[in-house]
Amino acid sequence: MNSWWTIIIRLIKFGVVGCSGMIIDFGVTWLCKEKLKWNKYLSNSLGFVLAATNNYIWNRLWTFQSQDSQVVREYSSFLIISIIGLGLNNLIIYLLHDKLHLHFYLSKLIAIGCVTLWNFGMNYWITFRGIV
Repeated sequence: MNSWWTIIIRLIKFGVVGCSGMIIDFGVTWLCKEKLKWNKYLSNSLGFVLAATNNYIWNRLWTFQSQDSQVVREYSSFLIISIIGLGLNNLIIYLLHDKLHLHFYLSKLIAIGCVTLWNFGMNYWITFRGIV
């Protein structure tokens, strides 16, 4: 029972960290897409990768309190999972925005919600190896 409670607390922390990442993600995406007039997928990708790096640092330090000395392995795993998440994120945006014609930023918000669940699960079991 205690381990389930710990997982829930970690999921909540992961969500808080994700909110900081979402601010970075939306901010960079908006800046690049709207002000610099870059391609929406390039803008989205840059925002996502910068947010993922922020999220790795805070999840390592706060959410999972990892003591793993293999930081490069850990970051690489986190980044690979995030890149797969980025693919899912862009796919969801493509389906919702380009095919169903939902507003771009609403599509992005829905994509973030879906990809958050993917990222938490994969990072819990792979990157941070089920640290309880």
